Amino acid sequence: MSLFKEWKKLIENQNKKSFDKFWDEYSAAEIKVYSDILKNNTAEVSGTFGELVAKYDVAETLFMGFLDGINSSLKTAVEVENVETDTEINLSIDFEKLYLSMLEANADHLYSLTEWDGVLTEERRMEILKEYKSSRTIVKEKTPGRNDPCSCGSGKKYKKCCGA
Repeated sequence: MSLFKEWKKLIENQNKKSFDKFWDEYSAAEIKVYSDILKNNTAEVSGTFGELVAKYDVAETLFMGFLDGINSSLKTAVEVENVETDTEINLSIDFEKLYLSMLEANADHLYSLTEWDGVLTEERRMEILKEYKSSRTIVKEKTPGRNDPCSCGSGKKYKKCCGA
């Protein structure tokens, strides 16, 4: 079975009892990997999948979950479905996209890491947060008032035309 399928199976087979333990273990692994990547943000993260698993000292399936999660924030996506232990991985990360993805995933344990201070300024993180919040804001269109001109173009007041 491929590593990606193992990861998907692990997620799908969670129940109420096992979910909290799984989530604690996965979150700890994520924090460990992201902390190192953010701390060394100018260094290239590369090597075989197995080497990276050993470097970050996490389980293969949990590292596959990390890889699946960060994939949308990479400049060149990794074909996670085809990753094996000896697959060469090169993570070229778009950090602004990564921060936005963490906001979208509501991963406060990740976007609040102090290591972000060395990657994005506080002002830039606030700008990204503002952009994220405004993208989620629904703007309701103004409904015509009774005495407004009708939007159908008849020239009549709305109350005497389409609003009747």
